[in-house]
Amino acid sequence: MASSSLPFTSLHLQFVSPNTKSSTTRLSSRRIRASVSEKPPVPAPAVAVPAKGETKLPLKKIPGNYGVPIVGPFKDRLDYFYNQGRDEFFKSKIQKYNSTVFRTNMPPGPFISQDPKVVALLDGKSFPVLFDVTKVEKKDLFTGTYMPSTDLTGGYRILSYLDPSEPKHARLKQLLFFLLKSRRDHVIPEFQASYSELFETLEKEVAEKGKSSFQTANDQAGFNFLCRAFFGSNPPDTKLGTDGPSLISKWVLFQLGPVLKLGLPKYVEELLIHTFPLPPALVKKDYQRLYDFFYESSGSIQDEAEKLGISREEACHNLLFATCFNSFGGMKIFFPNMLKWIGRAGIKLHNRLATEIRSAIRSNGGKLTMAAMEQMPLMKSVVYEALRIEPPVPLQYGRAKKDIVIESHDAVFQVKQGEMLFGFQPFATKDPKIFERAEEFVGERFMGEEGEKLLKHVLWSNGPETQQPTLGNKQCAGKDFVMLMSRLLVVELFRRYDSFDIEVGKSALGAAVTVTSLKRASF
Repeated sequence: MASSSLPFTSLHLQFVSPNTKSSTTRLSSRRIRASVSEKPPVPAPAVAVPAKGETKLPLKKIPGNYGVPIVGPFKDRLDYFYNQGRDEFFKSKIQKYNSTVFRTNMPPGPFISQDPKVVALLDGKSFPVLFDVTKVEKKDLFTGTYMPSTDLTGGYRILSYLDPSEPKHARLKQLLFFLLKSRRDHVIPEFQASYSELFETLEKEVAEKGKSSFQTANDQAGFNFLCRAFFGSNPPDTKLGTDGPSLISKWVLFQLGPVLKLGLPKYVEELLIHTFPLPPALVKKDYQRLYDFFYESSGSIQDEAEKLGISREEACHNLLFATCFNSFGGMKIFFPNMLKWIGRAGIKLHNRLATEIRSAIRSNGGKLTMAAMEQMPLMKSVVYEALRIEPPVPLQYGRAKKDIVIESHDAVFQVKQGEMLFGFQPFATKDPKIFERAEEFVGERFMGEEGEKLLKHVLWSNGPETQQPTLGNKQCAGKDFVMLMSRLLVVELFRRYDSFDIEVGKSALGAAVTVTSLKRASF
């Protein structure tokens, strides 16, 4: 999701310098912060195999096969996108092999991906091995078994595609931490300003037409917010105007098209985006417009990049990617999904949220502060639950650095060096052996001491919620920034409205949400 991070504590935004040691806190008063540390990261707890005699789990051969070259991957691709659909594709193989760990092919396959063969990890116990950079390599695996042309990113391999072992990884991630440290005071006011415009747009359209697309308003508000908060630049006041969201959507399609289903006729879609990559030249001018805007807007951040040994050009391409692909892309996917789940939860949850949020703000002098948000346990739990039940980045990949063993709930498996590991996160975070009522949206799931113990199984950030991004891991640099802006959306929504009604459809990137009514705050 996001590639920049804004850490926060219960009272104020806080950043930890590379040489600062943070004190241990109790889980019930847990502080969320980004630790920018040059020390080796603590690996995610996942794949330690118990010593001999400590487990009764059998050692099993990984079931499944890849089929005949070209034919097998092509059949799996058709099943994944059309014949079965993504979730049923995985469920059917779990049932077939009676295992949540198995071999399969992952799209796109021929002729975009040279090697589509993966070992799938589809439970909450095996999945976290993908976070352990001592066991898996993340080089060029951000989008899966293929990598988009670097012509789409100025000729550079962007931070998201770098493994922590590569020297530039730490420097580029350090730059993103600097970006957010330098702009932390602008986040809350700019979010409130940008999303006030969004809510005014929704209200006006609902009043005039009886409905309003949340996506359309969210795209413009989200992009404006990010540019104002990160760079102090308002896109509508520049040559870019209001074109940013549409340019980004087109550019992202050229990168993610091979793993998307757009709803076109099957064989048209197969030929157009799943079999051969779209030519980067078709979006060269669009990308240049975005690049020019970011180059002109990010001068002070480029100055810092040069101090870190990064050229201004490379820094700008990374800032563009972090803002447009990671941060904006995350908001584009996750905000409608979160609105969908909260909307479906109904009036009872809405009333509880409105009461909690307004009471906390009143008790803090009528102003929204970090301290006020720490007094909203239901609001925080609702955001965690939305990230659990429908994580915005569902697919994760890693290549085994050495021969390793992986443990599921039912067995132990051996993986050879060089094999590709794949995890489908929604199955891991809806694992019924970890979560009760795993398929249900339970707003209060993460409240209280017992609820907070479950946070280690919330994995949306390419790492457990209980761990933090560092220079030496691949956890989303924007983990805490994403959490903050997601909480701000819920807070601003229920400051204004007692409840709301929606209609939900589908889009290539998640839910398509149409707002049909907004009930103004009555208390």
